[in-house]
Amino acid sequence: MADEENKKKNNRRSGSFNRPKPEFDQKILSIRRVTRVVAGGRRFSFSVALVAGDKKGSIGLGLGKAGDTSLAINKAVRNAKKNMVRLKLTKTMSLPHEIYAKFSSSQVVLMPNKGRGLVAGTVVRDIAKLAGMKDITGKILSGSKNKLNNAKAVMEALSQISSKYAKAVVENIVIEPKVEIKGKLPEAND
Repeated sequence: MADEENKKKNNRRSGSFNRPKPEFDQKILSIRRVTRVVAGGRRFSFSVALVAGDKKGSIGLGLGKAGDTSLAINKAVRNAKKNMVRLKLTKTMSLPHEIYAKFSSSQVVLMPNKGRGLVAGTVVRDIAKLAGMKDITGKILSGSKNKLNNAKAVMEALSQISSKYAKAVVENIVIEPKVEIKGKLPEAND
């Protein structure tokens, strides 16, 4: 019986099971190869836009740019964590009221809907899902297909019902016993 369990363990990829679960789920919105023209030709790098959230009301949008996609993704995750906001949602994880925002040429409207679920597409759906929102309708009013501008417009709209994300920090308080010193201290002569 023990031999069978060892065989199963050896057949699995053990690397992914030992890894701790990340504190935020993430979704890559877009990966673009961008070029910069320099004296010797062109320099290529990758620009990554991603959204990170905990499905409990916190959401952040991040951008990262590097010569390698994995480095760009890591930078984007760090940036998303830095720009994290905490949403003030209702008890049913919906929006308290209708919100509208515009960023560049992208216009977005987000509305609460009772019992219809998550009715949104593309970037709006990704952001709403990672924020943990339920029963909302999202609509991109502009004709813009630019995912980054649409995502920034959604984040602009959500900023109306959000506050800066603050991680709960448990502090250790050390209480030292009170010590009394009796006697006269020597005076310093200059």
